[in-house]
Amino acid sequence: MRRTRTTGASREPAPARGTLVHVSYDSPAARELTRALHAEQRATYGRADDPEATEPAEFAPPKGAFLVVVRPDGAALACGGWRTAAGATAEIKRMYVSPAARGHGLGSHVLAALESDARSHGMKRVILETGVRNLAALALYTRRGYAPITPYVAGRDPRVNRALGKPLVAGG
Repeated sequence: MRRTRTTGASREPAPARGTLVHVSYDSPAARELTRALHAEQRATYGRADDPEATEPAEFAPPKGAFLVVVRPDGAALACGGWRTAAGATAEIKRMYVSPAARGHGLGSHVLAALESDARSHGMKRVILETGVRNLAALALYTRRGYAPITPYVAGRDPRVNRALGKPLVAGG
């Protein structure tokens, strides 16, 4: 695992404090969090894309990355990845913060790191999908400058899914 940045440091770390690391999409930490995301999506919407159907190579540099926030004790708190969608467009996937770590800015931290990493690999635009009931995610993406776009995945139900995008600009 390659360490990139610490989200906070103190003598006794709060539950949501940890280190942001690049990992393989099929690493134990990534699998733990993506399985939890899948279970939460199934409970909310009755269905969800199986995260294990995605090939780990889709999130491998230079065409992608997968990041996890890990506490010093090894507990995985949050994750997200980007992969090349087409040309210079990156798609954000599998954004998730464990319930115990929510409300501490980890989602925003992971998203900013993903955008920065995608930009450093030549991506000029970023797209993503989220569910209409995921109000926290919708609020996060709106705060970070995402706006509605035409759905880009065939067969998605507009009553369930929202497609969003934004340009990646230097420093943004």
